[in-house]
Formats: sequence, structure tokens, C-alpha cells
Amino acid sequence: MSVMLHLVQQTPVAVDVERSVEPLGLRERKKRARREALIDAAQSLAREHGLDGVTIEAVCARAGVSSRTFFNYFETKDDAVLGVHPVELDPTLAALFAAGGPSGRLPTDLEHLVAGLVDHLPMGRGQLMCAMELTKAEPRLLARQMVAFERHHADVAQLLADRLRLPAGSARVDLLTMLVMSLVRATFVQWESGGAVGEVRDCVPVVVSELRALLADDDARPMST
Repeated sequence: MSVMLHLVQQTPVAVDVERSVEPLGLRERKKRARREALIDAAQSLAREHGLDGVTIEAVCARAGVSSRTFFNYFETKDDAVLGVHPVELDPTLAALFAAGGPSGRLPTDLEHLVAGLVDHLPMGRGQLMCAMELTKAEPRLLARQMVAFERHHADVAQLLADRLRLPAGSARVDLLTMLVMSLVRATFVQWESGGAVGEVRDCVPVVVSELRALLADDDARPMST
């Protein structure tokens, strides 16, 4: 049976899923614009000269910022090309999930969690598409992307630990954390392969359905003797 269906059985709870969206302040808009300018500069240089031909100095010059400003946003030029960012989840949604919501059924709520994690694009759609294209051409970027994903592992693990009332280092929490992070990445891949049409979160049910079908197909096969 599906791992998402049977890892945990919980009692359904009724929780208010209403979310509020606050407009960005001027300072936050400026920070976002500066960050996107750095991503644009890094990606355009990578396309023109290849990843090895990109320097932080060149990125800063094209974006019109100082090196000090660059390091306020990214650790490396590879991170700028990828648009590496912290995993963002609305605090209200995080608290809702940890408390047992929104449905009280873990498989369903995991889908909500993944949708929440991919809900806010880390950059513009064009930038995200460019990052994914460059990752295909530059294997080093894929390795760096996996490092960035690993940084988010602890945050997601803690959220799941809070939900399951288990230690963050337990086997079940670790398994579910890897599942969530894999679904996040697979959702972006599904969205990109479909031409980046619509919202990224719309691809979550597709990816989850594929996982369920894969596990169901495996369960349907007779056991070897």
C-alpha cells in the first residue's frame, strides 16, 4: 500500500484554513528587485560565457551592486544562477500543519504542505525556467541545488516532528522529510516539463498521483518465492 496512506493514522480535526496575504513593504520590494537583478545578471552571463566564465565581479557589475551586497543574497555565483533561496512556508500554514491540519489526515496534509512549499516562486518564471535549463547543461549546478535542498531538510524535519510528536531524528520523520523534499523537486520538474503553464502548485496532485500509481503497481505484483 502507499507509504503516504499508511505511515501514520490520525484522527481528523477541524481547522480553519483561511490564510491572509500581506502586501510587501517598500524595503522588501527593493530587496526582491535587487535579488532578481542579481539572478538576471548571473544567468545572462552563464548563457553568454558558460558557468566557468562567470565571476562574482562581473555579476555585480551587470547588476549595478557591490560585492558586499552580492553576499547579502548569495554565497556563490552558482547560487545566484540557481536563485537559491530559503524554503518559504507561510507561518500560519506551518502552525496549522503542526497542529494536525488542515484535514487531520497525514497523506492529504502532506499534499497541502508540498503545495505550500512551492506556492511562492523563488524568482520570476523566466528565471526559474532558465535555472532549470542551465542545470541540465551544467551538472555542477545540480549538485549545488541538492546542497541547497539539504539545508532545508532540518526545517522540514522539525515541522514534521512537531506534527507527529516524534524526535526530529527518528526514522519515520526522516523518511517523510525526504519524501516531502522529493515531491517538492518533482513538482517543479513536472511544471517545467509541461511548459511552465499555470501555477506550480497545480502540479502537486499530478506528482502525488504518479507516486501512488507507482506504489500500487508494485503492490499488485505477486511476491517471488
